[in-house]
Amino acid sequence: MQKQEKIVQMFNEIAPTYDLANRVLSMGVDIRWRKIACKIVLEKFKNQSINIVDVACGTGDMMGFWKNMANKFNVKINSLTGIDPSSGMLEVAKQKFPEFKFIEALATNTSLDDASTNVLSISYGIRNVVEREAALKEFNRILKDGGYIVVLEFTKRKKSGFLTKIRDFYLSKILPKIGGFISKNQEAYEYLPSSIENFLDTESFVDELRKAGFEIEVCKSFSMDISTLFVARKFKNC
Repeated sequence: MQKQEKIVQMFNEIAPTYDLANRVLSMGVDIRWRKIACKIVLEKFKNQSINIVDVACGTGDMMGFWKNMANKFNVKINSLTGIDPSSGMLEVAKQKFPEFKFIEALATNTSLDDASTNVLSISYGIRNVVEREAALKEFNRILKDGGYIVVLEFTKRKKSGFLTKIRDFYLSKILPKIGGFISKNQEAYEYLPSSIENFLDTESFVDELRKAGFEIEVCKSFSMDISTLFVARKFKNC
């Protein structure tokens, strides 16, 4: 089994308990991070009608935030589409949000039309994409000129120190035990710290976004650099 297939299978297995584990492990703080991401982008589309695509949508959490916050900025969402390769995750998402459209597909091949969306978000999913550069090119393809990509992700810290040690201890020692207890799949939650370690630091991911045709507008870290928000605009000449 290829690496990407193994990752998808892992998410299939933990899908039924994924939402509960997320809320417990993040102590609910990820809700604030997601709201900030939505606010920053929706403010740019006040009084407009837009299409939104959420890649690696999982159980649909981020899609719920897009829908619930759009009215606050007088933004009409014409279409809200979730894409994920995990059938298990999509089963949960469809039960939670039967009104949304979902597509079972990889981030590298969304099946969507060129320049068909205004906003593309991916929350805590880009580090799970094996062919990341190909995925970023795909995101650029389906975004309209001037459209936005919104990425929330756990990034690797460059500097060591007291805060880094606290974060690393939680991720490597505490999180796998709690996640394993809730999901009955400790291996899946041991994958999280290793996936962060194998991902990029903030500056390196910014470079990848630029190479894929995006201009960085926001790069913001949360909670001891546990999570980072990237908001980038597609170059109009791409």
